[in-house]
Amino acid sequence: MYIKMRQLGKFSSFYLSGRACHSGATRLERKMRKTKIICTLGPASETEEKIKGLLGAGADIFRLNMSHAPHEWVRVVVKRIRAAAKAMKVNCGILLDTQGPAIRTGNLPAKLNLKPGDIFEFTVGGAKSLEKYSVDVNYDGFVNDIHVGDTVLVDNGVLHMKVLEKDQRRVRCEVLTEGILGSKRHINLPGVKVNLPPLTEKDHADIRLGAELGVDFVALSFCREATDILELKQVLESLGSKAKTIAKIEDQNAVKFIKDIIYAADAIMIARGDLGIECRMEELPIIQRRIIKKCIQIGRPVIVATHMLESMIENPVPTRAEITDVANAVFEEADAVMLSGETATGKYPVTCVEVLNRVARRIGLSGGAGYAAEAIVDTQRKKTILAAVKLANSLENSKIVVFTRQGEMADTVSRLRPTHSTIFAFAPAEEVVRHLSLNWCTQALRLDFHTDPEETFAEAEKELLRRGAISSGDKLIVLRELYEGEEHFESIQIRTVP
Repeated sequence: MYIKMRQLGKFSSFYLSGRACHSGATRLERKMRKTKIICTLGPASETEEKIKGLLGAGADIFRLNMSHAPHEWVRVVVKRIRAAAKAMKVNCGILLDTQGPAIRTGNLPAKLNLKPGDIFEFTVGGAKSLEKYSVDVNYDGFVNDIHVGDTVLVDNGVLHMKVLEKDQRRVRCEVLTEGILGSKRHINLPGVKVNLPPLTEKDHADIRLGAELGVDFVALSFCREATDILELKQVLESLGSKAKTIAKIEDQNAVKFIKDIIYAADAIMIARGDLGIECRMEELPIIQRRIIKKCIQIGRPVIVATHMLESMIENPVPTRAEITDVANAVFEEADAVMLSGETATGKYPVTCVEVLNRVARRIGLSGGAGYAAEAIVDTQRKKTILAAVKLANSLENSKIVVFTRQGEMADTVSRLRPTHSTIFAFAPAEEVVRHLSLNWCTQALRLDFHTDPEETFAEAEKELLRRGAISSGDKLIVLRELYEGEEHFESIQIRTVP
């Protein structure tokens, strides 16, 4: 490895040769909170006033759930988010969450009160039912995929049924648990490989809208294997979208192929709602921990979602168990935690974000699981960045400042989980800054880069001082790319704030 040593004014600098390295940024963190917060928008939070309230409370990314979001509503809300973020001068990403190939029941004229022992029939293709209790299913392949003896879970696992027999257009089941069945309820088939396409016609239409509006992330619901996320990437590329892809892990098949999916996706979401139905409940915390650990090792952002503060949909304070659940995700150093119904339809959307902000900030100061110790560092570029992180870890009052064009260098710094140093990433492109809104412990700011690196650094330092992010005596570990003729270097510099 080629190394140059220099003295540059008041600081020392060393350059390590290697491939071009880019890096990116997120928004200025409030009080050192490392874990990011994603909020789902809906009737309870869609107004400009509420969006600003959520941003003020600590929201980093807004999620648009396309299972319930009309296109005209999306157009209006995206404008509100962008305007609010600009007015408040904060970095904020937008996540479009596809409905995905969900299996759902059809419409019912009235809700059905089912009891154990009742016979229930699922029909496809408009077949006429032969039983007292029945409902149509939106997936014609339902009959082919399922087998006698399989378990069918309906409405988030409230209703359990066992398959007794089937023919070409009907599946006859025995009801195992008591419950009320309404229209358009989700069906889970634990352990059954479903042959639905990864993207439906609705998903394609929604993704086209997202590309048009410039959303920052697109989540693929019910991702089952790596080829699913690769198909999404191809669709986004064909539309000219630079949105990052998020694979939602929601069934046993995805868990089986999790390593391949992590490598294929830009980020992972552990969607514990359906995943908790598909898998045994006692296995869910273990699956969550394994996925977070593997994401940090490979180098992908990871989101923990669903039921984080479920009781706060109705109540102004969370349960102690919910606080512990959030704390565990923060301790495991997930990049983000996500709120769904809590902020979309709940009574206390802003309070929910305030609770997450408080818990995440406090737990983040108490240490973490240390999974980054096993991070894969297999290139010269990554080894250079690791050296910078270790340097920051060894210095008190240190901050890491990254100058990037594409975000790659800032991504790697975040994945290596510095022990106490906030990462400040500067990028000239607004879309890169918003992409980094998901990165753990990373605060991103947009900054035009000058030909003279010193001029660029001076502006960055001035902005951080103005925001109160750094103070006199702080040690800054500066990472950036430098060019000398045809030579290209990753640079690590140590500076002291005057």
